[in-house]
Amino acid sequence: MLGFPCNQFGKQEPGDAAQIGSFCEKNFGVTFPMFAKIEVNGANAHPLYRYLKDQEPGLLGIEPIKWNFTKFLVDRKGNVVKRYAPQTKPEAIADDIERLL
Repeated sequence: MLGFPCNQFGKQEPGDAAQIGSFCEKNFGVTFPMFAKIEVNGANAHPLYRYLKDQEPGLLGIEPIKWNFTKFLVDRKGNVVKRYAPQTKPEAIADDIERLL
């Protein structure tokens, strides 16, 4: 798991990387690496998210990320395997991850 904070969803992550990491650890029990804040939609979308969305569009082929906690499963070669909705709990994708190991 890797986390990429983004403030494009209701301005929920206005702080810097350290503040966001601390908040996520305290309130969500996050133990995975948190990276610097990026944009995931629009003209300034980070290249990683441009690639992820291109490879695995969302429901009905809609590319934009709709909300925080959208997840992508990527294999060891960098191929995007699947996109998961924000409400999908990490535990729910354990079987998919284990199949790739």
